[in-house]
Amino acid sequence: MNQAKQHPTAIRLTRRFRAPRRRVFDAWLDPGLAGRWLFATATRPMAHVEIDARVGGRFRLAEQRNGASTEHFGQYVEIVPPRRLVFTLREQRHATRVTVEINPRRRGCELRLHHENLPPERTQDAEARWSGMLYGLGVMLASRPGQTQDPE
Repeated sequence: MNQAKQHPTAIRLTRRFRAPRRRVFDAWLDPGLAGRWLFATATRPMAHVEIDARVGGRFRLAEQRNGASTEHFGQYVEIVPPRRLVFTLREQRHATRVTVEINPRRRGCELRLHHENLPPERTQDAEARWSGMLYGLGVMLASRPGQTQDPE
């Protein structure tokens, strides 16, 4: 049987936040902040967070669920505070690439996320997961007065 080869795909998401772009950028690299929303859920923050926030540095976030541990890890490719972050993300035996761009707006900032080299069967799940994480980022940012996520 002849099967067509499936090519990797990409997703793009855009979110607006009323928080200053520096605070949004820092939320990606500060272990105390990242563990509250990056790969976390509202009821389950990360159990362990390691972030070496430099180009070539690595990160590892681990969660515990029902006695099992799941790890999310990768390496920073580009860090340009407070506007751009590029990193690899390892998923099983497959490496993907995530680019985050944060642009200033009159009130806050706009975050654009591009996750590429995804296996086609993982695209919908990855988009849903990033949507949830960015929602969690907005909730975390709103924990400070006057810093909320704008509705789309």
